[in-house]
Amino acid sequence: MIVTKFGGTSMASAEQFRKVKSIIDENPARQVVVVSAAGKKNSSDIKITDLLYTLHTHLVYGVPYDDIWGMIAGRYLEIAKELELDCDIEADLKKIKNELGKNIDQNYLISRGEYLSAKLMSAYLGFDFVDSKDLIRFTYSGAVDIERSEQNTKKAFSRRGKIVVPGFYGAYPNGEICLFSRGGSDITGSYLARFLNARVYENWTDVPGTLTADPRIVDNPKTISQITYTELRELSYMGANVLHEDSITPVQEKNISINIRNTNEPSCPGTIIKRECNDDSSVITGISGKKDFVSFDILKDHMSTEIGFTRRVLEIFEDYKINVEHIPTGIDSVSVIVSGTSVGSNMYDIVARIESELGARVNAKKELALIAIVGRNMVGKSGICAKVFASLSAVGINIKMIAQPPDETNIIVGVDNSNYKKAIRALYEDFEKANWI
Repeated sequence: MIVTKFGGTSMASAEQFRKVKSIIDENPARQVVVVSAAGKKNSSDIKITDLLYTLHTHLVYGVPYDDIWGMIAGRYLEIAKELELDCDIEADLKKIKNELGKNIDQNYLISRGEYLSAKLMSAYLGFDFVDSKDLIRFTYSGAVDIERSEQNTKKAFSRRGKIVVPGFYGAYPNGEICLFSRGGSDITGSYLARFLNARVYENWTDVPGTLTADPRIVDNPKTISQITYTELRELSYMGANVLHEDSITPVQEKNISINIRNTNEPSCPGTIIKRECNDDSSVITGISGKKDFVSFDILKDHMSTEIGFTRRVLEIFEDYKINVEHIPTGIDSVSVIVSGTSVGSNMYDIVARIESELGARVNAKKELALIAIVGRNMVGKSGICAKVFASLSAVGINIKMIAQPPDETNIIVGVDNSNYKKAIRALYEDFEKANWI
């Protein structure tokens, strides 16, 4: 049995619905379908989820919303009409419209994009619709209740067989809607694949698979044929966004492979993600990165002999609920690198506390970009760091920091935000010339 998830672009129009049906019909093992809300039909279009967030804001502040609701309803009515579907989507839309008001629950409203997509897709495929609020259950702390969710899923599948499930949400114990983080339909599909012990979890999107670099930065980057869970988490965490990073763990624990496929090119094999890969044709699996980090460079004489110093530094960041990304160290210095978003307006408060409480000097630097060079085949291979330094030096880029974990599967380098794209292009071009990527 295969669990398939289709993203927003696959739900964007009647034409895309037809492509989905063709994919499902091609393999009878595809028995569980998870769908996102309708995405963009073209570059100037607006995603349904974005419209729903805007709609909620208008409701809260008493701003007229008829035009926005008309756009949302119109998209689903258009698909239903063009496909001549035998389902009363108008009744669903009428029910939602009657519930619109200042006090409507935001999670409920935002989830209706996936809900309506699933209603239409179930009618089109002839599969049973199963609401994800009846499958995925959350605790009140927002964690997935694994045991109860698994029981619900197995029971629904055994009773109904072929099913369509809306992604992105589940329910608290009291039945109220709880959302995963944005892009969470990937997570829904991953949990269903785990609960049903699927042979593979297919994630259909609008790209041919996981790419070796961001195509907005590098021209025609290669598609990765095989990648490990660990490598994908590294690339996803550092900005590669083909798959939601939280969707990896549920299937990883059951050793269920993920197959990233392109709805518009169904004959392409895409990218296979699994625990171990035997493909050693490339040294570098991929390059990704993020901008806008902040580096707190902390200096104090004889720091290395002061027991507990680093712990006390980290406790200050913990007080502000800031996750620490990297901690490069020297003899009498340590840098704490965090995302600029997490720091917000607390940067100078943090500097003042470190200086006053620990007697250190602090220099906080903004606009740092981190770039990850990831590859399982880098382990034990000499010359990689030398190649990184040479590539960046050749284009006049100074490296602000470098870090490598003990397993040697990735190298992180820090550069100025202004050099972010230039650095990725330089690294990719040199790795490609060396046949490393």
